[in-house]
Amino acid sequence: MDHLVEIRYVTYFAVILRIVVAVILGGILGMEREMKNRAAGLRTYVLVCLGACIVMMTNQYIYQAFHTGDPVRLGAQVVSGIGFLGAGTIIVTKRSQIKGLTTAAGLWATAGLGLAIGIGFYEAALAGAVAILGIFSLMQKMDNQMRSNSNRMDVFVEINREFSLGDFLREVKELGIEASNFQRERESETQSEVRAYTVTLKMRKRRHHTEVLADLFKLPGVEYLEEL
Repeated sequence: MDHLVEIRYVTYFAVILRIVVAVILGGILGMEREMKNRAAGLRTYVLVCLGACIVMMTNQYIYQAFHTGDPVRLGAQVVSGIGFLGAGTIIVTKRSQIKGLTTAAGLWATAGLGLAIGIGFYEAALAGAVAILGIFSLMQKMDNQMRSNSNRMDVFVEINREFSLGDFLREVKELGIEASNFQRERESETQSEVRAYTVTLKMRKRRHHTEVLADLFKLPGVEYLEEL
């Protein structure tokens, strides 16, 4: 019991232990992101977790050694400051897709792990790391499954100029699909023969999205189609 109490204070052993734990947990989460080729990978996650841990240990050391200050003041700055790093991972593609939200949220959560480790709250850090890893891996499958069976979907479509937008809408309606939220995409020199749109589709009957895309590909005038 005495050893458990001791490692929660800033000692030489506790400093090394916390740094090792921060590197390991940050590395595990970073490897999962790295294998999925995300913008923030192994090194980013390790550095975020380790940096937050060092900040928290420094704050605890100041409070413990000089008996002054707020023991969680620096940690609060990490919670707000990590948002700048997370915002840098969020991008909007030319097809109006927003990517990087999960990466940004993962970095913020990993900073929280580092703060927990830095103050010696090992139980929360370990449980949090398991939960975050589960969200990254298991819940992604659930999310993909739910999206694939939703009665709404956003698509990017390229239509031949000989096939009018009205013709496309009529053909889509005959398939039992309502189209809305049309947005014309900027054309490049290589797209002189097609018009590009992003559009929201709502199916009257719930169907798997791959089946819907297959039916839409068969429509005359549709040159390219991709779910966003």
